[in-house]
Amino acid sequence: MKRLYIIVEGQTEQEFVNEQIASYLRQYEIYEVKPILIHTSKNGRGGFVNYQHLKNDAKRLLSSQKSDFVVSMFVDFFRCPEIPQSERWNRKTNHLDQVEEMEKCVQEDINDTRFIPYIQLHEFEALLFASNDGFAGFFSEEQAGKTQQIINSYDNPEDINTTPEGAPSKRLLAIKEDYDKVIEGNLIALEVGFLRIMEKCPRFKAWIEKLIVSCKDLQNL
Repeated sequence: MKRLYIIVEGQTEQEFVNEQIASYLRQYEIYEVKPILIHTSKNGRGGFVNYQHLKNDAKRLLSSQKSDFVVSMFVDFFRCPEIPQSERWNRKTNHLDQVEEMEKCVQEDINDTRFIPYIQLHEFEALLFASNDGFAGFFSEEQAGKTQQIINSYDNPEDINTTPEGAPSKRLLAIKEDYDKVIEGNLIALEVGFLRIMEKCPRFKAWIEKLIVSCKDLQNL
């Protein structure tokens, strides 16, 4: 059976993998999709504050000599900890080039063909801006009007992040100060719909498609 492990930094991403990514991938006969919360200590789980934690988890999963699985990662670019070879990605002049170079650096550092790095530009909340349907369902009419204005300003939700205060999550907190990522994030994402997220977020879509191809390639090994 084809297996896919996705290392995630938090409960929101963990639930998103379980509820939406895994569900979508079943049509491609990828039935075993498991999110792995980053191990921050012997008993600690969750949070991406140290790259070594993620690397340890990736290496642990990849220590198996079996070739019937793929390992990936789903973490935010916003407030991302130091990634190896910072001199390379720090030279890039825009966030898209930076995050793509960071993924290359992670790929080289992990050095395993079964591993697919992915850093979400700029963070999970960007996906929620693929449609205002989710916000309209859980925010007040006035608040949903403000989120619609943001959506109207960007063709690609993954571009939302003009300043640290302009990150998607910061914008949501400015609109709804009690916004709770863990409780509300996936409910909003469900209202938006996975296909709509794929349609509006090209980097995210490219990652999902790469996972599908990589898992299919397992059949040929």
